[in-house]
Amino acid sequence: MAFRAVHAEWGTVFAHLPDLGCGQAWEAVWKARPAAPIACAECRHPMHAKTSYSGLRFFAHAPYAPDCEIARQGESEAHHLLKLELASAARDAGAHAELEVRAPDGSWRADVLAADPAGTWRMALEAQLSPITAADITARTERMREDGVTSCWFSDRPRPPWLGTVPSLRLATTENGVLVAEGLVKFAQGAWAAAPQVPVADFLRWVFSTKVAPHAPRCHLSYPQRQLAQVWTAPQYTAAEDTFLAEEEKRQREREEQRARYMAKAAKKRADTDQKNAVSRQAALKRATAAERDARRLNRGPAGERWQAQLMTRQGVQQALDHLAREHGIAATTGLSITDHRWAGGTPLIGEDGVPVAVFTPESRLVNGEAFRLLAGMLLFATIKDKKRFDRNTRSCRRVPIDGWKMEHTEATSAAEPAKQPRPKAAAVPRCRRAGGPCACPAPELTVTISGHPHPAEPCEHVTPAAAIYTATCRTCGGAYDKPWRRTRH
Repeated sequence: MAFRAVHAEWGTVFAHLPDLGCGQAWEAVWKARPAAPIACAECRHPMHAKTSYSGLRFFAHAPYAPDCEIARQGESEAHHLLKLELASAARDAGAHAELEVRAPDGSWRADVLAADPAGTWRMALEAQLSPITAADITARTERMREDGVTSCWFSDRPRPPWLGTVPSLRLATTENGVLVAEGLVKFAQGAWAAAPQVPVADFLRWVFSTKVAPHAPRCHLSYPQRQLAQVWTAPQYTAAEDTFLAEEEKRQREREEQRARYMAKAAKKRADTDQKNAVSRQAALKRATAAERDARRLNRGPAGERWQAQLMTRQGVQQALDHLAREHGIAATTGLSITDHRWAGGTPLIGEDGVPVAVFTPESRLVNGEAFRLLAGMLLFATIKDKKRFDRNTRSCRRVPIDGWKMEHTEATSAAEPAKQPRPKAAAVPRCRRAGGPCACPAPELTVTISGHPHPAEPCEHVTPAAAIYTATCRTCGGAYDKPWRRTRH
């Protein structure tokens, strides 16, 4: 089935044109007697004018035709009708249109070749209804582009898979004729959207006058059907996309600059906070060193040595000291200022120079004020269970330094003294369950802090005025003494 043939006298004739393109009627070649002298434009084999059951006029090869490209095509009637529609629309758009135009070297064949009457441009209008791969349709487009022929591919199938791979459109037949249904878009509100459906002739008129052109969208395609790699749009929409992307890039750059300023401000604020914290922690450490020095001065002699020996037997203390020496290279011992509120019920570990270096098992409920300032900058020791409880409780009370707690965990028993090994007799003195709890020692050694200074005390039978206001602490176990007491020296 072909629509073009060569008449021996009239030259090229077209079956789809009312006057065959040469001023002659269709009856001059159809059922003419004798037969009209028409032949194939490709192989020059004789052809006959025919009409299909639907009234479509075309040319067909006579029997025994040679191996001809047109004879091999076997195109459907729907394909021929679409080619006729494209050719008619191209003529309505003001272009010269020919069907089945072959390249000089035979490398490609255009279903409809539309050309400027002045000869300034040529464009192939391809009707593609049969399946084709994206690679094949791209290769055919490139071959035509190499010869200076642009192209646009058309299909009226519901979802052609190659749509958008090359400049292409999907058509739809409606009551108003054949319209462009997919592939023509416009840019609005930062995204591409489908343009209203228009007749094919109007679309081709825009293409021939460069009012629309192929474009690869860079913004999101808010399209009801699918995303397309190539679309048709007007230059003003392409410019609108460029403007939007430039503004978006500017906004992104401003956001990054604003974030950089915010991060720099936050870093400066953090540095200032760290500096202030370092000063406050250093001051708290000096006060804690002074408190330890006063405690050692007040507890000179055998009583202080006995008290320190008892503190060394507390569960986990020796392991914490071994950990300090092994992991940090610090030799330390227990501090005698254990009853001071600044340690939050924990056991202070004092270096050889008398400066506190760590705290063992502080109480989370007592971490506030001076204790928070001091412990926030020190190394803390606890068992795994106590560490989890400490972290959970301080988080719930919002008593966590901005750089977090510096806490390392130890086992519950001392590495130097296995859990099953009997303790020395000196360590068998009953103690409260943990520091900060009620004292249960049979012979407590008491101290009380009054106006910021420690004072020795002893149990008594009646509540004294000082005992009604202040709470004494046992130096042996670190627990609070909740019975009557009195000061032994002013």
